Amino acid sequence: MLDEIKSQVILILGNCVWQTKSKLYLILDFINGGHLFYHLYRQGIFSEDQARVYTAEIVAAVSHLHNSGIVHRDLKPENILMDADGHVMLTDFGLAKEIDESSRSNSMCGTTEYMAPEILLSKGHNKDADWWSVGILLYEMLTGQPPFTHSNRKKLQERIINERVKLLPRLSSDAHSLLKGLLQKDPLKRLGSGPRGGDEIKSHKWFRSVNWKKLETRELQPKFKPDVSGKDCTANFDKCWTAMPLDDSPAPTPTAGEHFLGYTYVPPNPWLSSS
Repeated sequence: MLDEIKSQVILILGNCVWQTKSKLYLILDFINGGHLFYHLYRQGIFSEDQARVYTAEIVAAVSHLHNSGIVHRDLKPENILMDADGHVMLTDFGLAKEIDESSRSNSMCGTTEYMAPEILLSKGHNKDADWWSVGILLYEMLTGQPPFTHSNRKKLQERIINERVKLLPRLSSDAHSLLKGLLQKDPLKRLGSGPRGGDEIKSHKWFRSVNWKKLETRELQPKFKPDVSGKDCTANFDKCWTAMPLDDSPAPTPTAGEHFLGYTYVPPNPWLSSS
């Protein structure tokens, strides 16, 4: 999976992975701008212009994953990081899965608030489930919370499956249109589910001001930049993360270790490749 998506600048990938007799290790880039969740919590809501840039970068990243045959399956603000220039990047591929166009996964996985109805109903899901999560993310960026909430998990699932999304009148008609398309409960009718995939979303009128080529090459500069004092700055992360102990995880049993044969990976160095 790392080999499939290693070249994409809007995804946080492993620089290398390796294993010892008892441990698996994955080395990731440190993105010092903090979680998108952290900045959303501090600002309360994002303007449509600010949310448009973040959503466009997320759509570009998810489209790249889908074109590589990969579904993320856990898109949420905690899994989106911001770099020092204000660009957002996807991380945490722990639930990602390779799925071809004709197959579906029946796993119940993800974070409930962002899970598509077809996952909760165990109907089988594919890449269309990611576009539902993108819709939830956009709704949360524009309103400050997901469209479906409840302290009881079962009742939360029932709301996601049965209730209609309430769209705030202060949002633009184009934002309403995009949210309705992404938060379509029937995955076959969901925006992005057709043969054009992510390109169908990119061509939506809410994104009419986005130059996708410049966005994907990082030529478009976000107006908001996090306050970063240096490469090792952790000021944009909540203390609940930075105060976590660095304990090594328990060693797996020998039987479990058999599932990770061939885990070691080092990305090819373009400077050392033969001509």
